[in-house]
Amino acid sequence: MGAFCFYLYPVEKITEKDSLYTDLEKKSVGEILREINDEDAKVHSAVRAKIGEIESFVAQAATRMKKGGRLFYIGAGTSGRLGVVDASECPPTFGVPHGLVVGIMAGGDSAMRKAVEFAEDDENRGWDDLQEHEIGGNDILVGIAASGTTPYVIGAVKKAREKGILTAAITCNPGAPVAIAAEFPIEINVGPEYVTGSTRMKSGTAQKLVLNMISTSLMIKMGRVKGNKMVDMQLSNNKLVDRGTKMVMEQTGASYEEANALLRKHGSVRDAIGKYNK
Repeated sequence: MGAFCFYLYPVEKITEKDSLYTDLEKKSVGEILREINDEDAKVHSAVRAKIGEIESFVAQAATRMKKGGRLFYIGAGTSGRLGVVDASECPPTFGVPHGLVVGIMAGGDSAMRKAVEFAEDDENRGWDDLQEHEIGGNDILVGIAASGTTPYVIGAVKKAREKGILTAAITCNPGAPVAIAAEFPIEINVGPEYVTGSTRMKSGTAQKLVLNMISTSLMIKMGRVKGNKMVDMQLSNNKLVDRGTKMVMEQTGASYEEANALLRKHGSVRDAIGKYNK
C-alpha cells in the first residue's frame, strides 16, 4: 500500500470559508433557489478570467495529442466523477477510440456511485493507477481537485511532471498544492459555497465548465468537428441517426431517405458526405 499523506500547506482554503448566507433551514424554497442561482451566476466570470491559462494549456496538449498522446483526468470524489464523465462522453460525441481520453478516480469505478473511505489520502496510489494505463511521454495529465490538497491527485501530478508528462491542475483554491505541482495551474476562484464546504456546487460547476472547454477545443483541433457539427459521432440511437441524417442532407442536398441510406451504409456523417455521388 502507498504512503498516506496529509497536506498542511498554509493555503487559504476559499472552498472551506463560511457561506455568505446563514439560517438556510429557515428560508423558503424560493429564497433558497434564488440564492443558489445568484451564487451560480458568479461561476461564469470566474472561469472567463482564466481563459488565458486554459488556452496556453490546450495549445500544448493539442501538440502532444497530434503526436499520439492521450488525455488523462485524475481526481477524487466529485472532481474525479466529473473527469470520468467528461472522458466517457468523448467517444460517442467525437468518434474517438476509448482510451484516448481517460478518467481515473480514487477508489476506482465503484467510487462513481459510492464513496470509498480514505481512497483520496494515498499519495502514491494515483500514480500507481496511471501506470495501469502505461502513461508516457506524449500523454497529458489533468489533476482535478476543488480543494487543491488531495494527496491522491497531488502525488500523481508531481510524479507525472517529473517524468516529462504535460500536467495541468483545476482547483478552486489559488496557490493550492496541486496548482504548485502542475505545469499549468488553472485556479478558478468561485468564492465560498452556498452550503459551507459543499464543493459539488459552484466548484463542481466551474470544474465541469473547464473540462468541457478542454476536451471540446482539443477535439476540434484534432479535426473531429466540421463546421459546427459532430461529424464523427457514434450512431448509437435513433435520435443520433436522425441528427446525422439531417447533417448529411444539409451538406449534400440529398433527400431524407437518400441521406439516411448513405449514413447507414457508411456508418458516419463524415464518410456519408465524402462518399456522396462518388
